[in-house]
Amino acid sequence: MTEHRATAHPDAAARAIETVFRIEAPRIIAAVTRVVRDVGIAEELAQDALVTALEQWPRQGVPDSPGGWLTAVARRRAVDLVRRRENYARKLQEVGRATEFAYEEPAVADPDDIDDDLLRLVFMSCHPVLSADARVALTLRLLGGLTTAETARAMLTPEPTVAQRIVRAKRTLATRNVAFEVPAGPDREARLGSVLEVIYLVFNEGYAATAGDDYLRPGLCEDALRLARVLQSLMPKEPEVHGLAALLELQYSRVAARTTADGAPILLREQNRARWNPLLIRRGFAALTRADAVASGPPGPYVLQAAIAACHARAHTYADTNWRQIATLYGLLAARTPSPVVELNRAVAVSMVDGPAAALTLVDALTGEPALRGYHLLPSVRGDLLERLGRADEARAEFARAASLVRNARERELLTRRAQPGSAPSAAEGLEAGPGPSGD
Repeated sequence: MTEHRATAHPDAAARAIETVFRIEAPRIIAAVTRVVRDVGIAEELAQDALVTALEQWPRQGVPDSPGGWLTAVARRRAVDLVRRRENYARKLQEVGRATEFAYEEPAVADPDDIDDDLLRLVFMSCHPVLSADARVALTLRLLGGLTTAETARAMLTPEPTVAQRIVRAKRTLATRNVAFEVPAGPDREARLGSVLEVIYLVFNEGYAATAGDDYLRPGLCEDALRLARVLQSLMPKEPEVHGLAALLELQYSRVAARTTADGAPILLREQNRARWNPLLIRRGFAALTRADAVASGPPGPYVLQAAIAACHARAHTYADTNWRQIATLYGLLAARTPSPVVELNRAVAVSMVDGPAAALTLVDALTGEPALRGYHLLPSVRGDLLERLGRADEARAEFARAASLVRNARERELLTRRAQPGSAPSAAEGLEAGPGPSGD
């Protein structure tokens, strides 16, 4: 039995429960899905465990292993549910009726399979019976532990639309009896693009949290990185798998330098590069080399993004960064996968090569993009460029607008400071347009 600490104050216990559940929810849902084979029911049982914690922890104290406690409660309820279904099925059999709710043990695992519930959950959520948008929304919700509002923000999509996609996706997986497995052969290859995308988005949510009090959620980054490494071992001849792994290794190498001791963001230009993790950088370079070795055509989007991250990793100082190469790589990325966010990042690189005026023209062309409506990094980058052009009042207005749009408390503090009259110019060039390819 898990030991409990001394009785916690109700508010402190509630905060602890919220924090732990946000971190542990993907693992809890994955563990329960293994039992009930239904992600919708698994999520409900995880929420039931959360309610039980809210009832018990304020009286009994926070357990020493809060994540393990929540998982144990949820699994116990899952087992009870399966037993009730089995009992009901047996009663139906006794009267000669169909055993619709009978629980079946999973088939013997494919020898090419692995024992990783989180990865199984990703592949299940990326089944081709779901639309591409539904796959991303569901996996961000389940694996990323995002709320529906945060998922909508990450996807640059209205919240009601995302909510409907998630509900329909869970219902579809249940009615189509989609297996909780890592598939083999052509089926695995067919889902690979979606799997890479959601791992990437989960990492980004950890690298720059959409909402909340913390700028970073390292646990999400570590989960995504581990899944990318597992995929490398499963699919060693896929260059984009190695490209994604390289990108995440190189991005995560910077984490220790991205915030102050109290959690405030540190812009790229101001980071102490001695704190970048050299082991992760070497791993990133090695993965990028493997991607090039197995490639048979032009580089894909993850290989290109990894190459951009490698440019930053090779620079000993911010001034040494090869911005011309980065701008070229962004041009290739924009041609391969057109996206307003890619164009926004490209504008930042262009500003370092051709100056802020040239970049401002590119950014202004994006202001009417529906996908960027409400996207705080658009006015943030525009404010950077205006600041560098000496248009201080306009820059502060853009920073104020960005601060009004952002949901992360730490980013809001940074942008609010920059919106203040008389504030000292910070490292404007250090703020990238997003947490993806080269963002900080």
